[in-house]
Amino acid sequence: MSSLSQPSKPLLVSVAALSIGIAGLTAPVAGAAPAKEAAAVTDATDPYAWLEDVQGERALAWVRERNQAAEAELADSPEFKKLEADIRAILDSDAKIPGVMKIGDHYYNFWKDAKHQRGLWRRTSLAEYRKDKPNWETVIDLDALNQAEGENWVWHGADCLKPDYQRCLIALSRGGADADVTREFDLASKTWVKDGYFRPEAKGGLGWIDRDNVYVFTDFGRGSMTSSGYPRIVKQWKRGTPLSAATVVYEGKPEDMYIAAGHDSTPGFERDFVSRTIAFYNNELYLRGADGKLTKVDAPNSAEKGVHREWLSLELREPYTAGGKTYKPGSLIVTRFDDFMAGKREFTVLFEPTQRSSLAGATWTRNKLVLNVMEDVKYKLSVLTPGPGEWQRAEFVGAPAFGSIGVSAVDDDHNDDVWLTATDYLTPSTLSLATLGQKPETLKTMPTFFDGSGDTIEQHFATSKDGTKVPYFIVRPKGLKYDGTAPTLLYGYGGFEVSMTPGYSGSVGKGWLEKGGVYVVANIRGGGEYGPRWHQAALKANRHRAYEDFAAVAQDLIARKVTSPKHLGVQGGSNGGLLTGNMLTQYPELFGAVVVQVPLLDMKRYSHLLAGASWMAEYGDPDTADWEFIKTFSPYHLFDAKRDYPPTLFTTSTRDDRVHPGHARKMMAKMSEAGKNVRYYENIEGGHGGSANNAQAAHMSALAYTFLWKQLSGK
Repeated sequence: MSSLSQPSKPLLVSVAALSIGIAGLTAPVAGAAPAKEAAAVTDATDPYAWLEDVQGERALAWVRERNQAAEAELADSPEFKKLEADIRAILDSDAKIPGVMKIGDHYYNFWKDAKHQRGLWRRTSLAEYRKDKPNWETVIDLDALNQAEGENWVWHGADCLKPDYQRCLIALSRGGADADVTREFDLASKTWVKDGYFRPEAKGGLGWIDRDNVYVFTDFGRGSMTSSGYPRIVKQWKRGTPLSAATVVYEGKPEDMYIAAGHDSTPGFERDFVSRTIAFYNNELYLRGADGKLTKVDAPNSAEKGVHREWLSLELREPYTAGGKTYKPGSLIVTRFDDFMAGKREFTVLFEPTQRSSLAGATWTRNKLVLNVMEDVKYKLSVLTPGPGEWQRAEFVGAPAFGSIGVSAVDDDHNDDVWLTATDYLTPSTLSLATLGQKPETLKTMPTFFDGSGDTIEQHFATSKDGTKVPYFIVRPKGLKYDGTAPTLLYGYGGFEVSMTPGYSGSVGKGWLEKGGVYVVANIRGGGEYGPRWHQAALKANRHRAYEDFAAVAQDLIARKVTSPKHLGVQGGSNGGLLTGNMLTQYPELFGAVVVQVPLLDMKRYSHLLAGASWMAEYGDPDTADWEFIKTFSPYHLFDAKRDYPPTLFTTSTRDDRVHPGHARKMMAKMSEAGKNVRYYENIEGGHGGSANNAQAAHMSALAYTFLWKQLSGK
């Protein structure tokens, strides 16, 4: 299972609000040094450095050989083929909930199934959408486009110009990489605009200002990208002129992370903004005037800044003193945007965290704000109505009482309607439509993809090395025998303030729970389950706390005789791959199998590989004295050929241009040469998600679950 849970862009311009922020390794942020450049600066003392040459013939021959061995061991059985087919049937199911976005009068959905492996961008009316089987109109058929153009495009999204929504900027990626192209599309004729806007393949973006102007932040040539490989320059580009003639709006520094700009087209509140992201959770926001002059929104760099109509909101990550008051980290405070820009500093506190609670989300509708608060990783919704002084507060009518809850606005320019989703590990997701203050109308319910009737969900708390109580969820058979023999899969992430919350997964259910396995998700430090403090507690020199938390959950499962080391496996991807890599090298005695997916592992080299430099705010800079603590959680350096390690599976993607596949390749080579029980599979496509279509995703999942069940069940 991938941890890629929060797709977002460094600059997010919603229908009615502009919000700046970058999610962690989980987000498809852009930019990377080309692989051949990365390989040129490898450590000459590393005997496996040649594996960093992503497309090198020698390296790819090595990959194919390991893939063949992994396939022979794991995929050549009737059980594997059945599981792969079952998972693919789930992914291809026509009965999945088609999530929609309102664009003009239509509701758009991107859909993949067995007949449409790369997907359809399609639309319908709300009246049709309410039906069990809506009548969909195809707008773009990606499979047909690929066939016509001889490409392997993967959908990266659409940005449609208000208010008529006739023209859209469509982002497409080759093979699922973060780098993509942007092409202009006409919604009325459903055709590509001849001589329309086109951004060549690179990491970056293109966003509307008006019909004849866009902001473009991309690779303009030598020196135009940051050391993290992201856009350093944003320009305004006028229709009918070459990209080379676009005028500079803002130019960041080479050591910055990402420079972007966006236009907020909310009627009556049209504004333009430039964002300078210096590092994760360290950004500057500028208001761009009609004359091109930039005025800084003088809020803390660490705060998440949002602008909706007349309101400026700040979600704080550090204490903030303004107007003679100090506001706590984790708080959400608001003020009128124009007043703030005029120098006033009078805020209204909308949320203040406790030791047990944090803000999971804040969603604007036309007139109201929905707060989603987590208390011990359990959700509660409330509705706020702006007013003088304290805002009016009310409960969210008809809010689900179980699992994870998500809220998003339907059309925050015009109404107070929201989409409401609810799910947990055993309950298929539901989608409801609600007008705030009225009972939600359930529109869609995901089908049951596995038999979970014999399972139950519990929450427990483990005690970490420093005494911190760490929550975790466990999904187990109701009749579990506490004799330490249950095959148990422990999953986690622990980074970039990303929260691990309950969710229904047909793949997990079919690949693990239905077999009788126990599934556990740990809410360790480094994540966002208790707000910024939970994240900041495991940054840089304190990274060890995330790993101690995860190990504490494993030890608690063993102490309670849910399982035992022989039957306990661990899985994680991306930053979670670094987590499982550390479980492998620091706590090998706790586990009977380890799955490490699209991981960081060589923490001495990570900042020189692809997008790695952008994560130094999380891990530290290995080219400085920081290496003294970084080396304590660098699995590639912690590996000891003399130690015993549990059976291990590494998976990654050649097309991952965010986390370099060299991490997994080199770790595999080092462990294999030392004679350890290890296998490796690298998908040729897929980007950081590991797969480019449902067939590849099913294959990757089946490999992992087959390996884990074989090792942990003894069957």
